[in-house]
Amino acid sequence: MIPTPGDAAALRVAVEPTRDPHLVAAVEGAGGSVLSLDEARVLVWIGGPEGFPTLPERVEWVALSTAGIEHFVAAGVLDDRRTWTNASGFYARGVAEHALALLLAGTRQVVRSAHTRWAKDAVDPAVRTLRGASVAIIGAGGIGRELVPLLTACGARTLAVTRSGRPVEGAALTAPAEQTDEVLAQADHVVLAAPDTPETRHLINDRTLALLRPHSWIVNVARGPLIDQAALYRALTGGLIGGAALDVTDPEPPAPDDPLFGLDNVVITPHVANPAGRLTEEMAGPLAENLRRFVDGEDLLSVVEYGRGY
Repeated sequence: MIPTPGDAAALRVAVEPTRDPHLVAAVEGAGGSVLSLDEARVLVWIGGPEGFPTLPERVEWVALSTAGIEHFVAAGVLDDRRTWTNASGFYARGVAEHALALLLAGTRQVVRSAHTRWAKDAVDPAVRTLRGASVAIIGAGGIGRELVPLLTACGARTLAVTRSGRPVEGAALTAPAEQTDEVLAQADHVVLAAPDTPETRHLINDRTLALLRPHSWIVNVARGPLIDQAALYRALTGGLIGGAALDVTDPEPPAPDDPLFGLDNVVITPHVANPAGRLTEEMAGPLAENLRRFVDGEDLLSVVEYGRGY
C-alpha cells in the first residue's frame, strides 16, 4: 500500500504508547497529524514488544524505535502485510563514540590503572596505542561507518566485515561475512556491531577466539548473544586475548555474581551506548525523513527484511 506522491493524508500518524514531544514535532514538521491508532495509517512505536497493540488494517507502516528487533520477532509481532522499519543507523554516531571509548579504555588499561589516588605501581605495562593497529568491525553498517573515521583519526587501520562485502568507505579492507575468520586472524582488536540472528549467534566462540592475539580486545556494542560468554571467560582467564569491553551481555543484565565482574581485563557498561534519555531526540530526524519518503512514494530508510529478523 504505497500512498500517492504528495498525499498528505498518508501522514495520519499514531505515536504510541505515549506522545513523545520530539516525535510529535517530527510528524507535524513533516506536515502530518498525530491521531489515535484507530485513525492512523502510520504507527510510531516507542519501546519493546510488551503491550504492542493489535493493528487496524488501515495501518500501512510501523516505525519501531529500536535498532534490534529480535524481541519483536520472538513475540510474533511482525507480519508481512505492511511495511516495518527499525531504527538501524539512527543512533549510529553515539554508539560509535561509545565503542571507541570502550576500546580506548581497554587498550589504555584505564580500569587497571585509574584510581582516586596516585598509584603508579598499579599501572599495567601492557598499555597499547591504536596507532598502527588493525581494528576489525564485524557488521560494519551504520555504526561501523561512523566508527571508521574515529578509528582513522586515532591512527588505526579498519577491516570491515559486512554481509555483502560491498566496500565501506575509509576501510582498508572490506570482506563478506563468509571471510570473517580471515579478518579476525588479521586483527589486533575487534568491534562487534552486527545484528543478533541465527547466523551471528555465538560468532565469538572458542574457535574464533583462538584466531585472535594475546593483546586483542573485543568490544561488543551490538547484542550479547554474539559472544559465547563461557568461551570468552576461558579466553580472558587463560591469557588467550587481552580483554573485553562490553556494553551488552548474555544474559542481560548479567547476574550479580557473573565471573566477568571479577576480572580486571574486562570493562562492562550497562547497555548505555545509546542512552534512553536521547532515544526519541535522535530518532526524530530520520523519522521526519522517512515520513517525507513515505508521502513521496520513495524507499524508506531501515526497512525490516521480514524473515531475516533485522
